[in-house]
Amino acid sequence: MRFEFFIAARYLRAKRRQAVVGVITVISVVGVAAGVASLIIALAITNGMRRDLQERLIGSTSHVNLMRVAADGIKDWRPLVARLRGLPHVTAAAPGLWEEVLISRGPRGGGGLIKGIVPAEERTVSDLLQSIKQGSADALEPDAVERTEADLAQAVPPIVIGQDMAESVGAKVGDTVQVISPQGELSPLGMMPRFRKFQVVGIFKSGFYQYDSSYALIRLADAQRLFSEPDLISVVSFKVDDLYHADRIGREIAEAAGEGFETTNWMQQNSELFRALKLEQIVTFIVLALIVCVAALNILIALTMMVMEKTKDIAVLMSFGVKAEQVRRIFVMQGLLISVIGTALGLVLGYALSWVGGHYPFPLNAEVYSIDHLPFAPRVWDGVIVAAVSLGVSLIATLYPSGSAAKVLPAEALRYE
Repeated sequence: MRFEFFIAARYLRAKRRQAVVGVITVISVVGVAAGVASLIIALAITNGMRRDLQERLIGSTSHVNLMRVAADGIKDWRPLVARLRGLPHVTAAAPGLWEEVLISRGPRGGGGLIKGIVPAEERTVSDLLQSIKQGSADALEPDAVERTEADLAQAVPPIVIGQDMAESVGAKVGDTVQVISPQGELSPLGMMPRFRKFQVVGIFKSGFYQYDSSYALIRLADAQRLFSEPDLISVVSFKVDDLYHADRIGREIAEAAGEGFETTNWMQQNSELFRALKLEQIVTFIVLALIVCVAALNILIALTMMVMEKTKDIAVLMSFGVKAEQVRRIFVMQGLLISVIGTALGLVLGYALSWVGGHYPFPLNAEVYSIDHLPFAPRVWDGVIVAAVSLGVSLIATLYPSGSAAKVLPAEALRYE
């Protein structure tokens, strides 16, 4: 064991004449541990929220969407979809028809976003049909028996809605809801909204409030009849092999589609959300790092008072030939010992509480936070950064008291002994 480390450890264990120094040392250890644990837990929560939001967004929506610039819909879409499906980096493609509607049941209703889909193709780009908790999406599949257009117009078509939307309008599986389209049709009384009744055959829960409260899925043919858009779609959705390069692949898809097309991707559509999460993570780290700084001030105070208490001991050591640089290292190591103990305790406590939080979810208001529980995703790299910051701040706090100890003059300290 190095001489300096031996003396530093002995000073920490020794009984002191001034009890307040020992109390401040304990407070310093507890402060460092609390700061490190708080940082680990806060970073685990922000990482967990980013992970869960990203997973649910990616699972519930496509990576890239292709649309017409003029917003007049995509005609002759079948050969276009077949051609774009074969592009490099494209793993799946599905047509869709999006429109904003009002969904109501009796006196209760609310706005929503309805999408006409081809179920077999939609399953390749979205997981919404796989997240049905009540009922089934089988009714959205094409009929096994050929039916005339008149029969289809008379029948009550099926619809799948989100769980929060179902609770909002008071609908259950088997109930009938009315879908009202703002695209009106001309009548003797002027423009009248177009509406049609649908039967709820399934209720999905993606875990993402934006989808569960406003999304609904119907058959593409039913959507085209509702919106009077014969054989027209508004969007082609794609899954790609590298979601983090969706912007570049989207540009390639738009170029392959030809003039008059544009694409958006999942990063663009949710850029504000992820930017806010990143800013929240940075601000949280800065604010909670102040706890470590306060603990470092306690280390500074404890070492300063210890230097005052051990002035005679320092003078005796110097008179035996101990160099000033060695005295400096004694008190630097003493401060680092306090920091190492506090940091180790904080890391153990932080990761333990993060593990408990991950296995016993804390419920959240999905309307506010978009997710229904508090997620934890602790990372080893975060612990390395937090430990480095804690030890670095503590090292800075040891510079003044260790410098003061190195400047002790043995003759002056022992003059009256």
